Amino acid sequence: MSRPSKRTGPLSDIRIIDMTQALAGPFGTALLADLGADVIKIEPPHGDMARIMPPYPENFSHPIADREKDCDYGGYFASINRNKRSVVLDLKQPADREALLAMVEQADAVTENARVGVMDGLGVGYEALKARNPKIVYAAIRGFGDPRTGESPYANWPAFDIVAQCMGGLVGITGPPDSKGLPAGSSVGDIYPGTLMALGLVSAVHNARRTGEGQFVDVSMYDAVMSLAETAVTNYAYNERVLGPRGSGHPMLCPFDVYETNDGAVAIAAPTTNHWKALCEAMERPDLLADERTKDTLQRSAHRDFVTDVITAWTNLRSKAEVVDALGGKVPVGPVNTAADLFSDPHTAARGILPKVQLPGNNGEVALAGTPIKFTSTQAGVYAAPPRLGEHSDEVFAELGIERGVAPAEPADSADLVEKEKS
Repeated sequence: MSRPSKRTGPLSDIRIIDMTQALAGPFGTALLADLGADVIKIEPPHGDMARIMPPYPENFSHPIADREKDCDYGGYFASINRNKRSVVLDLKQPADREALLAMVEQADAVTENARVGVMDGLGVGYEALKARNPKIVYAAIRGFGDPRTGESPYANWPAFDIVAQCMGGLVGITGPPDSKGLPAGSSVGDIYPGTLMALGLVSAVHNARRTGEGQFVDVSMYDAVMSLAETAVTNYAYNERVLGPRGSGHPMLCPFDVYETNDGAVAIAAPTTNHWKALCEAMERPDLLADERTKDTLQRSAHRDFVTDVITAWTNLRSKAEVVDALGGKVPVGPVNTAADLFSDPHTAARGILPKVQLPGNNGEVALAGTPIKFTSTQAGVYAAPPRLGEHSDEVFAELGIERGVAPAEPADSADLVEKEKS
């Protein structure tokens, strides 16, 4: 599948000034950049803290090193900063603050994920930007939201992904039954708020173009994860039932679980009558169709251990590939894939979901997880490699008619940056 060579997505008429760092904000703006938005990434002189995080290419250098020769970012940064242009501004300096305000005058939206009051203290909070551009959409991600949309007793607390997963209720319903709960393998406490921020931003830009008025868009990591854990909320709201970790199965559907094979595991979901019948036929167990314990999904859920034993007795004798071959196209089934499996699956190749970009220096190409959002006309996707620190400063200033530039300062300690700047 071909990939775009320039900004051709449906958001190609939108310009976003992106002041986010780490994961939540950059993931959201990466989605927008994939969809064609012109995302100008504003970085401090020492760069986004995520630049120094592994995995590293062979010729990696610290962001302040010879950026024309080597690659000044690792894989963590690369995965969420493709398609963006990097501009260095020191917002503690008046000239650079003014440069930012001038950029905002020509933008549709601004994003940031600092702690409450940080941007206001620098003189570039929502009200200051709105004074320069009444149509500006200002989207913020914070651990517990912004007082502009609702006070929280935790408003000034810092937050990380794992905190949002725990407080939002997701950890409490994830993991083996009777356990204390487990965080998800992916940083959904960052990624999901970032996704919602992207949706809110686009919605607010649409409204601003219709009404001429911008607004403040606020996404709380806590709130976002709670909405993701909707089943915990619903069960408690209806009958005060507190769900615990659900294991790998579903509390109300059966079979709907992960079953071991002789070389790994597969997911099998056959809660409906037709799917259960097809599964029984594949297992050569027609007797289960009339068995009182397995005649419908309610009975199968009530006798989950029996159903699991029956299915596992069949899957344990087969490989993942054999189970998928027997059920594919008839019963919802899929192998538990490793990253290596993803790279070799014909689906990912056919869908173009692992595009490659050329890294700076002698680092060759690397594959990134591309956009899952496809269009028939306005092609979206990865068209540009992640930027070196400040790579586009001169280009953007010239394009916007701004006479301002700043050279990178000496590198700050990376551990200090994480503590000071992550919301």
